[in-house]
Amino acid sequence: MSDHFKPAAEGLRTRVFQVIFESDTPLAKGFDIALIGVILASVLVVMLDSVSAYRAEYGALFYWLEWGFTLAFTLELAVRLYCLERPWQYLRSFYGVIDVLAILPTWLVLLVPGAQSLVVIRLLRVLRVFRVLRLMQFVGEGRLLVEALRRSSHQIFLFLFGVFMLVTIFASLIYLIEPEEAGFSSIPTAIYWAIVTLTTVGYGDIVPVTPLGQAISVMVMLTGYSIIAVPTGVFSAEVIRSIRADRYSEEACPGCGHDRHEKGAKYCLKCGTWLDEETPDPREKRDDGASNDKEAPA
Repeated sequence: MSDHFKPAAEGLRTRVFQVIFESDTPLAKGFDIALIGVILASVLVVMLDSVSAYRAEYGALFYWLEWGFTLAFTLELAVRLYCLERPWQYLRSFYGVIDVLAILPTWLVLLVPGAQSLVVIRLLRVLRVFRVLRLMQFVGEGRLLVEALRRSSHQIFLFLFGVFMLVTIFASLIYLIEPEEAGFSSIPTAIYWAIVTLTTVGYGDIVPVTPLGQAISVMVMLTGYSIIAVPTGVFSAEVIRSIRADRYSEEACPGCGHDRHEKGAKYCLKCGTWLDEETPDPREKRDDGASNDKEAPA
């Protein structure tokens, strides 16, 4: 993250910047790990406070702990802005918005009762662990999955549309067959039953009572099992295609026409031809130099 932000000036601000925004020193790592621990503790307090038994016994403790966490996070945000050259740029960034949202609910509770439950938003700040543990390389993998999802969006949309058509058909049939006393009072209610049955969730709040309705239920459940792998297969195929596109180049070999070379490859995997047509093959230079040495008079 420090690649995008700069310290405000040399001296104390730079040293504070290196501790807060960097993670390549023991002190900086210790600060980030401590911050993550405080974040988890503050979220745990909010969760425990939502339990009525704990709130009745430890409500006052939870109240002061929450305000302590909020003041600590407010001070931390102020220090972050203090050591930055452009504090507004940080506030508009992803982590800046999360930092503001982490302290805003507790301050809002002074004006809007019940806003304190929104404090769980600060759990998103644990995303800093990626920077601490040097896991930012996985961001590229996440982008690959997002790209695969974008490429398969049309197929998935068509699949979902087809599923909705099946659900509507099955719901209409069960609405015509089953009596209203069984719970099928309308087609939307029957659609709810069909979705629950097709996804094999089976809440059991609405069930067919006629033999024909039960037979349709069996068909819906078997259909759900048979189509559940379709979107997974489509998405997996796009992931594999994205991996290949990220690893391989589509540039064709000028010698044999093979077009599946790894990015950065210099020579063709099939015939050994030099792939970069804009620059000469260094092997030819060496060969020409060796030939000239042999032809030169003694």
